[in-house]
Amino acid sequence: MTTVAVRPFTIDVPESVLDDLRERLRRTRWPGEIADSGWTYGTNLAYTRELVRYWLEDYDWRIHEAALNRLPQFVATVDELEIHFVHVKGKGPNPLPLIISHGWPGSFYEMAEVIGPLADPAAHGGDPADAFDVVVPSLPGYGFSQHSHRPGMTPRRMGEIFTTLMTEVLGYDRFVAQGGDWGSLITAAMARDHPDRLIGIHLNMLGVRPSTGPGTPPLTEEEQAWLKTVQAGRDEETGYQRIQGTRPQTLAYGLTDSPAGLAAWIVEKFRAWSDCHGDLESSFTKDELLTNVMLYWVSGSIGTSIQLYYEAFHDGSMRLAPGERIETPTGFAAFPGELFGSLRPWAERALNITHWSTPPRGGHFAAIEEPELYVEDVRDFFRTLR
Repeated sequence: MTTVAVRPFTIDVPESVLDDLRERLRRTRWPGEIADSGWTYGTNLAYTRELVRYWLEDYDWRIHEAALNRLPQFVATVDELEIHFVHVKGKGPNPLPLIISHGWPGSFYEMAEVIGPLADPAAHGGDPADAFDVVVPSLPGYGFSQHSHRPGMTPRRMGEIFTTLMTEVLGYDRFVAQGGDWGSLITAAMARDHPDRLIGIHLNMLGVRPSTGPGTPPLTEEEQAWLKTVQAGRDEETGYQRIQGTRPQTLAYGLTDSPAGLAAWIVEKFRAWSDCHGDLESSFTKDELLTNVMLYWVSGSIGTSIQLYYEAFHDGSMRLAPGERIETPTGFAAFPGELFGSLRPWAERALNITHWSTPPRGGHFAAIEEPELYVEDVRDFFRTLR
């Protein structure tokens, strides 16, 4: 095993960065809006004005920075990149190593409330036998993880980096993994490429696509109807993917320069993809929304984060071949508010589903929306593999 130095990491944003942010917020140049259009045309103007006012006058980054720094954070060089991650050792008789991968426009902050219950169940009313050693990295090019200046940083390559992090850096011979959004593709890639290392995986979004080409069973009527419904939703909600997947650099200039623009771009997704039924702050507080946005702002990583769409859309390495299936035992939590939801027979074409649940509420950002339900499902599934 290659020995890689792991160094403690503390978030310490210079005050000059915060001064610059406040000045930019004060100087926001606001667009017009179609009267009474709500969120139909995109992020609502009145809501964004209020969010920016709150950001400028009431939000205190230092409080949230201190809270994040109570999590044990580290950096290590993996595949020539500095990778940032949280690592919390479990408290129990035999903690199971678990790596959790986030997606876009999320961050490692999404997992802040679930790390404690997963690592120390007894302290949160659970069974210490369910303890995990919890590892939550920031994706390469996101937050405090270094981005690659070379093309090809696909979900599959990120899976290689995270497998190396778990095995060669942290010394876990075998482990389990969880992911949603891009994290679901990264997690599936680890299981696909390293089945000897992955004991099991848990997903809350289906990213990897089964083959429907020659030699595969024909789609059932149920699958056809479901795919038609899903496609209708995607036609309305995935315009961002086209620009991020084709011209991310062009988009990066505006989002890197304007904090109001960055917040509008990200917050609209939290409203559209969560189980909030149009009431954004029934699922997230302003502080939660802004802390996630801040991780992109203070690190200047929005441009590098969206490059992942370009790499993935021009790669195709996670399209399974006819007859191919990832055989690692897989748990799936089908949260009702998940825009990119799934149908079990469809998922079983790609994955060895041994656990399927339908939580009563929650959406795309399950770990921060419904942390208790998320923790319960992760524990339930991996309990069968201990």
